[in-house]
Amino acid sequence: MLSSFVGAWIALALFLVSAFLLVIGLAGNMALSKATQTEQVKKRSILVIDLSGTIDERESAAEPDIMLLVQGNLQAPQTLDVIVQAIREAAVNDNIVAISLKCGALSAGPATLDAIRHELLEFRKTTDGKKKILAYAGSFSQGCYFVASVADKIYMNPAGEMGLQGLSSSSMYYKGLLDKLGVQFQVVKVGTYKSAVEPYILDNMSEPARAQMDTLLGSMWGYIRSEIASARKGVTAASVDSLVSVDYISFAKADKAVKAGLVDSLMYERQYNSRLAEISGREVDKLNFVSPRTLVSQSPWADAYGSKKQIAVLYASGEIADGNKNQINYEDLVPVIVKLADDDNVKGLVLRVNSPGGSVYGSTQIGEALDYFQSKGKPLAVSMGDYAASGGYWISANADKIFADPLTITGSIGIFGLLPNFKGTLDKLGVNVATVSTNPGAAFPNGFKPLDDTQLAVMQKYVDRGYDDFTSRVAKGRRMKKADVLRIAEGRVWSASTARRIGLVDSLAYLRNAIDWTASKAGLGDSYDVAAYPEVSPSIWNMIQLSSTTMGELKQAVDARDEEFLRTYLLRRILGRKPVQARMPEFRIQM
Repeated sequence: MLSSFVGAWIALALFLVSAFLLVIGLAGNMALSKATQTEQVKKRSILVIDLSGTIDERESAAEPDIMLLVQGNLQAPQTLDVIVQAIREAAVNDNIVAISLKCGALSAGPATLDAIRHELLEFRKTTDGKKKILAYAGSFSQGCYFVASVADKIYMNPAGEMGLQGLSSSSMYYKGLLDKLGVQFQVVKVGTYKSAVEPYILDNMSEPARAQMDTLLGSMWGYIRSEIASARKGVTAASVDSLVSVDYISFAKADKAVKAGLVDSLMYERQYNSRLAEISGREVDKLNFVSPRTLVSQSPWADAYGSKKQIAVLYASGEIADGNKNQINYEDLVPVIVKLADDDNVKGLVLRVNSPGGSVYGSTQIGEALDYFQSKGKPLAVSMGDYAASGGYWISANADKIFADPLTITGSIGIFGLLPNFKGTLDKLGVNVATVSTNPGAAFPNGFKPLDDTQLAVMQKYVDRGYDDFTSRVAKGRRMKKADVLRIAEGRVWSASTARRIGLVDSLAYLRNAIDWTASKAGLGDSYDVAAYPEVSPSIWNMIQLSSTTMGELKQAVDARDEEFLRTYLLRRILGRKPVQARMPEFRIQM
């Protein structure tokens, strides 16, 4: 009787969950259908690029993310590949007369923003100025303005602000939290600058870590201010620095941005729409706006899976985390690489890397699969996005040619091991662990007591061996002497321009350049097709993200912003990683 009762309740629960998912799916489909019916690419249309929210590398089959639920941020992110292709399509589509950049709160990496900006510059060259780019913002964030600076005309709300402030980077240090919990990390590493371990053992940034970040940010800011200056008449790199450091323009009145030459005019959004109406030859109430996704649907890109002249673009985005479907999982990626190697229709491969690194084992497996691809006599190029560091560089090092965005962060050639010791936690709880072993290493490491000197020496040799494998791979792939690699390794992160100078990168260029080079190397010239991998099958979670009503309800249902929840989440995130990592330091560059 009890089993029947429990079974009935389980069946009811499953039914309710299924019904809930079905309703969400229907809501998502209705939202998608409504969006498709509303937007049409008519004559004299304007492509609107909404520079707000998150911009990912590429659409993926979304998985539930508890932190997004907690933050209430379930908006389906825009993707770089769609935005870039939409700009390219807008240049040749006779129905598109202009591009409007609508700037808001934007979360995207510097190289992602630079890729969009570069494509807008190509748009101006292709159209020879016949199709205009206009930009508008209530207030400009620095990242948005960097992209918008290429526009023919830039407008801002009279009550708005110009958020130029230079670059900064912040890192979280967890030692205080770990001390409270009684968790101690023992570290083995190679490299003076391998500072990814510091947040777990220090309260603040070490001097070597601060020095490398200072150099990195200085190089990137030099590029950004120079690019802004080159796009705006009368503006120089020195004047940008002065506006930021002397005038504190981000706190100045809006007319200061006009006087400085950063903005053409101040106006309200209705006035901006009137300008768009003049350009399009339509009345304001009959303006026809289309989104990048709608425009790209007119001419799908990177879906030539049946072509016999195929250049494959393989996306490796996220942390290299074994078994994690939301990151770069070698168990998923390696079979795809092997299949591409064995497919006679695939003539070359571009590996698009946007990764800070991660698992040494996973990096090794992906690297070996890429070696197998090259053994088939097919060219392999790497195109680097925001990051291609540590494990991200490991999988890039043997490519025939490496292309990096001018704002890519790369290098971080080093390995570290983090081994947690929970004895302090157990002592707080009044728990003692008794262990019986047949051999000294049978329970090593067990996490219940600190490592002794012998065990630490064993772990150091283990990490040293991995570092030797890493630097040897770089030396072979980059055709450098091992001694030269060791001088630029040490776990140090480099800007793309410096990486090119020291031999870690071949060219400062973009994904399209990498594709063109690979096709040429494969003997295809201009006659080739592109297919993107892994192939994406959207999940139920993608449908959830399409429905704003559902997003609001889910946000209310998981309103769990309490300290205990965040503490637990952070601890799980820290302890969930593999003990030995090839990963760059965790930091976020504020644009």
